[in-house]
Amino acid sequence: MEQLTNPDQYIAWIEQAIEWLSANVLLVPILIQIAACAIATIPAFLLRSQLASLLSRLQNWKPLLHYAGFRRLATVLPDLAFPLILVVTVWLIDAIAIQAGYRHNVVRLVASLLNAWIVIRLAAAIVNDPVWSRTIATIAWTLAALNIVGWLEPGIEILDGLALQVGDFRVSVYGIIKAVLSLAVLLWVASFASRLFEQRIQKVHRLTPSVQVLMSKLLKLVLLSVAVLFALSTIGVDLTALAVFGGAVGVGIGLGLQRIVANLISGVILLLDRSIKPGDVIAIGETFGWIQSLGARYTAVRTRDGTEFLIPNEDLITTQVENWSHSDVKLRLKIPVGIAYSCDPHFAIKLCNEAAAKCSRVLDNPGPNTLLRGFGDNSVDLEIRFWINDPQNGRGNIMSEILLNVWDAFKEHDIEIPFPQRDLHLRSGDAPIKIEMSQAASET
Repeated sequence: MEQLTNPDQYIAWIEQAIEWLSANVLLVPILIQIAACAIATIPAFLLRSQLASLLSRLQNWKPLLHYAGFRRLATVLPDLAFPLILVVTVWLIDAIAIQAGYRHNVVRLVASLLNAWIVIRLAAAIVNDPVWSRTIATIAWTLAALNIVGWLEPGIEILDGLALQVGDFRVSVYGIIKAVLSLAVLLWVASFASRLFEQRIQKVHRLTPSVQVLMSKLLKLVLLSVAVLFALSTIGVDLTALAVFGGAVGVGIGLGLQRIVANLISGVILLLDRSIKPGDVIAIGETFGWIQSLGARYTAVRTRDGTEFLIPNEDLITTQVENWSHSDVKLRLKIPVGIAYSCDPHFAIKLCNEAAAKCSRVLDNPGPNTLLRGFGDNSVDLEIRFWINDPQNGRGNIMSEILLNVWDAFKEHDIEIPFPQRDLHLRSGDAPIKIEMSQAASET
């Protein structure tokens, strides 16, 4: 307590703090680095408005606005104009200090902190998952802390020393970590680029839908393959060794994956010969619907009741397929109608044509045409024929609408739609036919 009340003790503490600052902080090299970092803020402050306006243009870049991650990134980037310019300037100062042989520990400290902060802001904008966002933030701050205290390079050497030598191939912990991080980043970039190119390809109307799908699938496969190869090259894998591996995989595919490969090849053939394409209305077996998408292994066909069938591509190659919109979307439908023999078929045909023409989906050219198909056991058989150009909207609904119009027209003009009729002939033999009526029947 006496020390706390003694003014001389406070003076001694202040003198000790000044001596420590003089020995550790108030050194000419450190002061020069602090001044250099302060000077670096000047161009960052002067250029931040120009860079912010340039980065704000990304918010109106339509090809990338479909991605939620990019929209969030484009919103955050203008606010990062000042730290982006500052970190670039600080790193330039650090490079100059290294080349000149001056101390750069303070400059490296500022650059590392800025790097970690910028990476965390960008990760929070791009990655919507909070777990991955916190993971990236933890990694960024850890690397910044190791770099500040000077443990980053020794840590890398330690991880690189934990290695396994297999012949001429060397695998280290550091190489595996670098390969995993490189693969994750490259796969994300490849996926993002493939989606971007896919949107651009879909806007080229000169290409048919099947060619668009084929180009998108091939481009995505190429980009992902390149990303994997680059990731493997980061750990020193000799890519020429993949030739032997590819031969072994080819043998395995030929023996155990015949149906899968058949579906893959069939999918490529379907895209090349353009026999079917997204939006076509097809019927295969008992399945009727329109094609939603063409996959590498199967084709998705959606029916009118909302059921989606995944049909293997091989079945579309080897079996008969009805494509209602292969070369032309026009489709002719037929509806059988019967009238009684007592009715005028000429007038009934006229009413059927008028009933079909009332429907908006029925084409005027060629218009509906009703034919007399024959004389049946119970009725005069007619057939209404009409054309539509939107089979993807269904055929049952238009047929029902026409039949309702025919019903109303027949009711209005007393055209009879007959019931099945049967004639019963009773042959009399030697014994007479007796007819008896019960008492209950006679009372009624």
